[in-house]
Amino acid sequence: MKKITAPYLKEMKKKGEKITALTAYDATFARILDEAGVEVILVGDSLGMVIQGRETTLQVTLEDVIYHTRAVSRGIKRAHLVADMPFMSYQISPEQALESAGRLIKEGFAEAVKLEGGVERAETIRKITSAGIPVMGHIGLTPQSVHKFGGYRVQGRDEEQARYLLESAKAIEEAGAYALVLESIPWPLAKKITESISIPTIGIGAGKYTDGQILVIYDLLGMDKEFNPRFLKKYADLHTLITEAVGMYIKEVKEEIFPDENHSFEG
Repeated sequence: MKKITAPYLKEMKKKGEKITALTAYDATFARILDEAGVEVILVGDSLGMVIQGRETTLQVTLEDVIYHTRAVSRGIKRAHLVADMPFMSYQISPEQALESAGRLIKEGFAEAVKLEGGVERAETIRKITSAGIPVMGHIGLTPQSVHKFGGYRVQGRDEEQARYLLESAKAIEEAGAYALVLESIPWPLAKKITESISIPTIGIGAGKYTDGQILVIYDLLGMDKEFNPRFLKKYADLHTLITEAVGMYIKEVKEEIFPDENHSFEG
């Protein structure tokens, strides 16, 4: 069983092998995804929305991510484990960013960290990577900037935005990042970025010409029937399945069908 590492992912790009990535927030899901063969497991700050029930990711703390990353690490044998750096854990200074990244590695057992931002994050990325910590970049729709963007909007449609994103991708690569998430940008721009840098790109809402794809596991499994963005393909309908299973449990308990003698201990 080959352990997936940051250098391994870069080799996958060179060979033209697509990278698969999914989020996880606990050991059980991590174990299932790892056994299924996904290459990258991200403990995303999306946990603020899908686990904590918040409207945005902005309230997630570094301690939250450390806790969930440590749990996820217990379920992984093969996949590459990446931890998100939450809002205000790296924006103050490169020194603060290095300290936060170090905690995610040392206390959370992450193997790499991910942070959002473009050209303006190059110095921060350089600071973290100089300490031997792999960094995954993230540009396009960066959820921690949702208020700046005025909502969850596609980025890079106009010439100025597209130029900024292309320059950012190159700056992030030059700063030492080993991979780059491209979120919610037009596929022609994602293709151009992917072809212009040597590190792998991992898309979400960025078309098929990136080096890999990532989705939130709860979204892929169809656990929220109200969440249906254009980029999302639901591979299951667990919302219905879970609702039906729980409904059957409630019915059998109330009708004294469960537990029966097969699910009870004799004296």
